[in-house]
This record gives sequence, structure tokens and C-alpha cells, in this order.
Amino acid sequence: YLEVAYLLVFGELPTGPQLERWVHDVTHHTFVHEDMKAFYRGFRHDAHPMGILLAGVGAMSTFYPHAKEIGDEEERYMAAIRLIAKMPTLAAWSYRHSLGLPYVYPDNDLDYASNFLSMLRKMTEVKYEPDPRLAKALDVLFILHADHEQNCSTSAMRAIGSSEADPYCSAAGAVSALYGPLHGGANEAVLRMLAEIGTKDKVPAFVKAVKESGGETKLMGFGHRVYKNYDPRAKVIKEMAEKVFEVTGRNPLLDIAIELERIALSDDYFVKRKLYPNVDFYSGLIYQAMKFPVDMFPVLFAIPRMSGWLAQWQEMIT
Repeated sequence: YLEVAYLLVFGELPTGPQLERWVHDVTHHTFVHEDMKAFYRGFRHDAHPMGILLAGVGAMSTFYPHAKEIGDEEERYMAAIRLIAKMPTLAAWSYRHSLGLPYVYPDNDLDYASNFLSMLRKMTEVKYEPDPRLAKALDVLFILHADHEQNCSTSAMRAIGSSEADPYCSAAGAVSALYGPLHGGANEAVLRMLAEIGTKDKVPAFVKAVKESGGETKLMGFGHRVYKNYDPRAKVIKEMAEKVFEVTGRNPLLDIAIELERIALSDDYFVKRKLYPNVDFYSGLIYQAMKFPVDMFPVLFAIPRMSGWLAQWQEMIT
């Protein structure tokens, strides 16, 4: 993921030495200021993790006042490093807060995805060693969600940045846009739909209702404004889902999803309308299998999208 983040921010893949410096800089800026702990503790125990995260991102503006010097290339670099590095820490702490658990510090011996899993899951063990298959799956999901054209949150980042607000304030606005259910909540809607269908044998009746209800029954996770055929990200995620389920056990909703995909892709009604599975169709199944609550889904989306937001912001500034 960090290699892709470099590609987005700088416009080209790094050389070996460039990647080494980039990974070192990100890894050694994963810690957040201790005062952030006190800030987080002010939230109610049942506060939504996404609300806590967007407040944390905005608060970073007060810790790094020089970030407002957006014409300074070094300040822009440091803002990008800090935001990409600290997003997993802020995200993990927002999750731990919702469970009433102590916050876990970053482990700089681990890679980006593994470190995030450590901050989420570590309890009393001296060192947390995440399953490498789950860390790999998370890394792949981060890559697939890193950037995706001029969507709602990206436009928010650019709009706020156009006033020459510092990148932390702009990023807080992007997180806020992603908080909306029509943007960051799509994979949760897929899980809700699959749960409502209930069993594999009820899929044909559901598909019939989609076609005949005049829009009252919606097929979630299909179709995309960008892709007029099968979302290429969905194909990668579908393959990754099987590897995750080897570790977590099979998500029972997967059978319903596969049957729904099979019927929809063989039905002229959907084919003519170019309604193919998109990235959200399978990602929620993976997150659910990895024991993430649905409140965390948009948070998991925000972590990797930060590099895309920063690339878009920087493109506008320069």
C-alpha cells in the first residue's frame, strides 16, 4: 500500500532508495501527540468511530500549525507523511475507545497493515503477531480503495483546500463527506441486503422483486458510475475473500452473494443496464469476517483514501 501511496502523491513509482526513505518516514511518524489521548477520552463511550476519527484529523491542525504554509514543499511533504502515518493510529484508537479498551501504541517493527491490526487487537501479549494472510488482505483492500476519481469526499478535499486551508482541515472535511451513508456506507448496505435475503433459495424471488418493484427493492453493490462493465476491483476482492475465509471461517452470507452475482450476471435485465458487481459487493463480507463492526467500515475506507485525497489536494495546490 505504501508504494501505491507514493505513486499517488508523487505521480510515479519510487526507486529502491526513495521507497526506503518513504517507508521509514511514514513508519516513524505513526505516533500521535499524547494530548490526543485526552481529546479522545472526551467522547462518549458509544460515539461513532467515524465521528471520533474526523475530529482527530481536524485536531491535528492545531498540533502542526506550520502546515498552513501550503506553498512550502517540505511542509506539504511532512503533512502527507503525518496524515498517512497517523490515520491507522487515530482509526484504531477510535475503535478501541468504542470498546472501552486502552489505546495501543504503534509497533514500528510491523508493516503498515500489520501495525494497524496490532493497534486494533493487541491485549496483554508482549508483541502482537497478526495472521499474515489477514494483513495481506487488508493491504490489498487499502490499495483498491486508495483513490477513485472525483467522488464526493475527493471534491470536498479540493473545495476546502481551494480556500488555502491547511491539509488537516481539508482532510477532516473529506472524512466528513465519507461519513455519509451514500458514500462510505455502501458495503454496509450490501450486508444488510444479503441478510434480508436470508438464504440462497430466496435469491430468485429477490431478483424478481428488484426488476418489478419500480425501484422500491434495490440491488446494492451492483453498478458504478465509472465502470460500465465488471468493476476490476471486485474481481480482486472476490479472490481475496476466499483467502480470508480460510483464516476466519466462511462468512455464511457469501453463498447468497455468489448466487446473487450468478443470477444477475446471466439476466439480460441487468446485463443490458451494465449492472455488474462493484468493489462494495465483497469488501463488507471480508470486513465482517475479520470481526469489524459495521461502524468501522467507513473508517477502514478512510485510512487508505487519505493518500488519494492528498494527491488530489497537492495537484490542486501546485
